[in-house]
Amino acid sequence: MTLSYDQIQALDTRHVWHPFTQAGTAAPAIMAVAAEGATIHAADGRDYLDLVSSWWVNLHGHGHPAIARAIAEQAGRLEQVIFADFTHEPAARLAAAVCGLLPGDLNRAFYSDDGSTAVEVALKLAHQYWRNLGETRGTYIAFEGGYHGDTAGAMSAGHSSGYFSAWKEMLFPVETVPFPATWDGDDEVEAREKASLDALAQAFKRHGGDVAAVIIEPLIQGAAGMRMCRPDFLRALSALVRESGSLLILDEVMTGFGRTGDLFACVKAAITPDLICLSKGLTGGFVPLSMTVARDRIFDAFLGQDLSRAFLHGHSYTANPLGCAAGLASLDLLLADDCRSRRGAIETIHRRRLDRLAGRGKVGRTRLTGTVAALDVGGSGEGYGAEVAPRLKSAFLKRGLLLRPLGNVLYLLPPYCITEAELDRAWDAVEEVLEDL
Repeated sequence: MTLSYDQIQALDTRHVWHPFTQAGTAAPAIMAVAAEGATIHAADGRDYLDLVSSWWVNLHGHGHPAIARAIAEQAGRLEQVIFADFTHEPAARLAAAVCGLLPGDLNRAFYSDDGSTAVEVALKLAHQYWRNLGETRGTYIAFEGGYHGDTAGAMSAGHSSGYFSAWKEMLFPVETVPFPATWDGDDEVEAREKASLDALAQAFKRHGGDVAAVIIEPLIQGAAGMRMCRPDFLRALSALVRESGSLLILDEVMTGFGRTGDLFACVKAAITPDLICLSKGLTGGFVPLSMTVARDRIFDAFLGQDLSRAFLHGHSYTANPLGCAAGLASLDLLLADDCRSRRGAIETIHRRRLDRLAGRGKVGRTRLTGTVAALDVGGSGEGYGAEVAPRLKSAFLKRGLLLRPLGNVLYLLPPYCITEAELDRAWDAVEEVLEDL
């Protein structure tokens, strides 16, 4: 049975609950019918240039034939198998490939389903690691404004983001310290970095040996408004955590797989965390999959003859073969020379266009890390309640651009396949919209 556009829209309105949406006031969802490259085609005949990589997951463009082919071929062989008693080639190969790209002895990949669960796994691993060593450590330290996902532990680590007031009674306490956000022309960054490190040192002093782990989004706090910090700060942070005897968790759910200009933020900063959380770009945006990768000593602490020492955690679709096949195909594309060149071209265009906007009346705090460009837009209010956000979003949609401002923060995070002409067209529209505000 073929349904009309109106019939499908009616079904969606009646039965579908969309995320991060107030259904009482939201316009009907745009119906996507197809996509390729950086373009999404809608049922009403309009095209939208995807400048947010469909929530930061799409690395190489929509419908990339190499990834689609890998999934189809894998589906004909093995679509799913329980991962508690079985393994399969795509899972083993993908784990080895990702670990081979990470620094140090990050050699043990635990598969799960999405970014939130990757973080949840890391928090649970840190807790049980100390317990298996005969210690009880109940304190976690995170950074103000950090967002780590929507499961209970991830919400607790991200409680200061402001997203989770409806569930504050469900959360466990997590200490927060300032995040030293910086931007172009920032003359006070070193002072903010020192204040952040001093606050962390004081937290270690207060809690002594009770700190299980410190968790941070390295180089870029995504949902907080693309707030960026320097690699130098991450190196100082890592040294301080090491000195304290605690564990360091890097939430690279968004920053992984080339977004920061290097393959991973930890590689760019030349640090090795104890645990790293990966998702979003892992499969090139095709299917849900995530990893939490641990150093060897973390894994070794779970070995023994007693089941209670094991990590008793899992998901029905852990290491789904289709997702792992997509991940392998995506990695092949990511590591190719032409992808590296395209990422460099994106960064170059971002830099040129940000510099052109800097100093304009409504533009503040331009900033850039890798393929992620951001700026603050002046107007009524800041944060997610900023009055300017829906106006910006609507203005861009009318021009065929998918841009979702984070409150008063406008950012561009395109798939790597975007052409220079497409990206310049987007920046032209940004200039036009900001001029019209």
